Amino acid sequence: MKNKLNLLLTGASGFVGGAVLARLDQQSNCNVTMAVRTMPEQACDSKHVYHVHPLDEKADWSPVVADVDVVVHCAARVHVMNDSVADPLAEFRRINVHGTMNLARQAAQAGVKRFIFISSVKVNGEGTSGSHFYSEDDIPAPIDPYGISKLEAEKALNALATETGLEVVIIRPVLVYGPGVKANFRSMMSWLNKGIPLPLGSTANQRSLVAVDNLVDLIITCIDHPGAANQTFLVSDGEDLSTSELLRRMGLALGRPARLLPVPSWLLKLAALSIGKSSISQRLCGSLQVDVSKAKRVLDWTPPVTVNEALEKTALDFLESVKK
Repeated sequence: MKNKLNLLLTGASGFVGGAVLARLDQQSNCNVTMAVRTMPEQACDSKHVYHVHPLDEKADWSPVVADVDVVVHCAARVHVMNDSVADPLAEFRRINVHGTMNLARQAAQAGVKRFIFISSVKVNGEGTSGSHFYSEDDIPAPIDPYGISKLEAEKALNALATETGLEVVIIRPVLVYGPGVKANFRSMMSWLNKGIPLPLGSTANQRSLVAVDNLVDLIITCIDHPGAANQTFLVSDGEDLSTSELLRRMGLALGRPARLLPVPSWLLKLAALSIGKSSISQRLCGSLQVDVSKAKRVLDWTPPVTVNEALEKTALDFLESVKK
């Protein structure tokens, strides 16, 4: 970033937003206002923290957007396993579509120049096959309510950009991992650390992942890169792994070599289908690969962190956390 900018960062207390904030804190050429739903427990300068709750179409952003140059919108209702709400799609829309557009409209009216929206590869779909990699030019094919809500937000943002001149940048990450990661990735590390045998030694799939440091680097690049305006970018580490290879490398990073049983993928898929968990077998045995050549070409961007470096950093953080 060349000139000092005023940034509004939503979701600043979340996994990705927190990593973006940490990176921005290392730079002296921007002023960052954090938008959070829950006020931080630790003392902080209230001039740079804006408490907004709920993050929906009723939120008032006027106190903070007036002097903002760029909004980085990480806040969202994320993918929820076993969602218990009566209408999951309506709930995802309330936050991810209506809440996003409420912020974007107020930002455009206040003269904000650029709006960076963290979307999801789920806009593209749930999996690839053969030699096909997802790209930004693919016809979107979201399946679950989360992916559908992200696509609807993307379309609405692009329409707003055409209407108002607000520059919109859309970033679609694949599965994000790194220090502090939770959910399935942390469970995987826990299983490996305990030496639990896993029936995943024969998976021949290929999946794209993205280290949080690589995702943050792309987000930072998009803040002021002229070529990013009104573009969509897929992002990954640039090296795809099978589930078996991921487990092996993660085991090495943890110092606990993975104990993998050579169970055929077709048998795992059949077992998952018989208990109504086919989506789990898709994530473990199916492929999902993305083409990041557009970001490399348009932004002259390459992932700064290798997969092995990111896995080692993630493993170290996990091992420190289990000691506490």
